[in-house]
Amino acid sequence: MRLFVLVPVLDEAPNIPRLLGNLMRLAGEARGEMECRVVFVDDGSADGTADRIRQEAGSLPVEVLRHETNLGPGRAFATGFIHLAPLLADADWVATMEGDNTSKVDTLRQMLVRRREGFEVVLASPYMYGGGLSHTSLLRVVLSHGANGLIKELLGIHGILTMSSFFRLYSARVLKRLQARYGDAILETPGFECMLELLAKLIEADATISEVAMPLDGSQRLGRSKMRVMRTIRGYLRVFVIGRRWRKR
Repeated sequence: MRLFVLVPVLDEAPNIPRLLGNLMRLAGEARGEMECRVVFVDDGSADGTADRIRQEAGSLPVEVLRHETNLGPGRAFATGFIHLAPLLADADWVATMEGDNTSKVDTLRQMLVRRREGFEVVLASPYMYGGGLSHTSLLRVVLSHGANGLIKELLGIHGILTMSSFFRLYSARVLKRLQARYGDAILETPGFECMLELLAKLIEADATISEVAMPLDGSQRLGRSKMRVMRTIRGYLRVFVIGRRWRKR
């Protein structure tokens, strides 16, 4: 069994040493049960992020895919999923994470436990009891809650607390179902709204989904968040408009 950790990065060189150190510890703990491999998608970084990854990787199996220009996280994830498609065996799993250390490896351990209960997708949620948001601006918290509520109503998605987090765990089987249905177009939107698009498609594909609590601590990030709030909200609304096409498939 293999765990592929897919991480999009944009100018995250200062965050790479801690991130890789945490993933190395996870790989060591999981040795004997599963093999951990990490795939970074460098989305046009200008600060030497790709070089820093290679310098800090040590014995951890790491690949770096690169966009020469910044195309957005949706395009980065799409590149990663296309790269992984021919590599995945049915027993494998794929975790997607933030590259800025706000995705805690301790939470990923809990997500890996949850997979044993038969779920195909496990979401990390700061909105569950035991989770939370800290060192995050009040405006972003309010907009996050508002956007989540709006999209749930527009798309008719209920029973899920977290819509847009990058931090997720997917079984290879469910990703293969999406690939059979959408081909390389598992992700069509370019921005942060891509996670909402993917969640909507997973629901259409009857994926079994669970959530675990995640404390999201913005102080773990070195540098600024790459999310632009208004651009992301516009992206969420775009998902609602184009989502009809997915249902027709």
